[in-house]
Amino acid sequence: MNEAPRGRLTRDGIRIHEPADFDGMHKAGRLAAQLLDEVAEHVFVGQTTGTIDDFIRTRIEQEGATSATIGYKGYQHATCISVNHVVCHGIPGDKKLKDGDILNIDVTVIVDGWFGDTSRMYVAGKLPRKSERLIQVTYDALMMGIDAVKPGNTFGDIGHAIQTYVEAQRMSVVRDFCGHGLGRVFHAPPNVLHYGRAGTGPVLEEGMFFTIEPMVNLGRHETKVLGDDWTAVTRDKSLSAQFEHSVGVTSDGVDIFTHSPAGRFHPTYE
Repeated sequence: MNEAPRGRLTRDGIRIHEPADFDGMHKAGRLAAQLLDEVAEHVFVGQTTGTIDDFIRTRIEQEGATSATIGYKGYQHATCISVNHVVCHGIPGDKKLKDGDILNIDVTVIVDGWFGDTSRMYVAGKLPRKSERLIQVTYDALMMGIDAVKPGNTFGDIGHAIQTYVEAQRMSVVRDFCGHGLGRVFHAPPNVLHYGRAGTGPVLEEGMFFTIEPMVNLGRHETKVLGDDWTAVTRDKSLSAQFEHSVGVTSDGVDIFTHSPAGRFHPTYE
């Protein structure tokens, strides 16, 4: 059984973790990121999203870890794989990737009771120019949000940094889904919005753990959930992209738990 969470709660219900807890988050985050490094060679034209998911499931078992998503609210896969206009929570299956498809692969593992949660973008075949720009803006937006993480700033500062940058690029930030607290639980306070006003929301404190995972659309921000009750898509069928890191607030800034061990977090960076 997992240990009970340690540390105090703020008045907003956000857990303040202890210094030793950072080690657990690094181990879980590193494995999640390592799996996304490894899966890159399995993304190609003609590949099915179900086969990609099978690879991740097998590797989690080989590492002696646990998938956080298998069995979560009835979900039966080790990943969410969201292709093109799917915003998030895409279900792996028999769909074959086509040339120019972009996809987000999201994985969460449990290592020694700690949750590592991360996602990144991939491309099958040749990357179209408009998709390349969308991916770059989404990546930059994530990093700008992370740059706003330090004690004394607010969660509104994170959302404001992301929103103002994305909208200046004539794209939109999805508002129906957000980041979340994590640690020894999958989802916990706070909700980390990717839009908002600077200086609003709970104040960041050392020891807070959460995800930042902006979803950016080429078109409008509205989404809808399909009949499977999982898959969220853009209402206007525009392309969508997402990147996600799990982070912790340090005494003077931020610690990213899900850095790519191979430096492959961005699909066009090596």
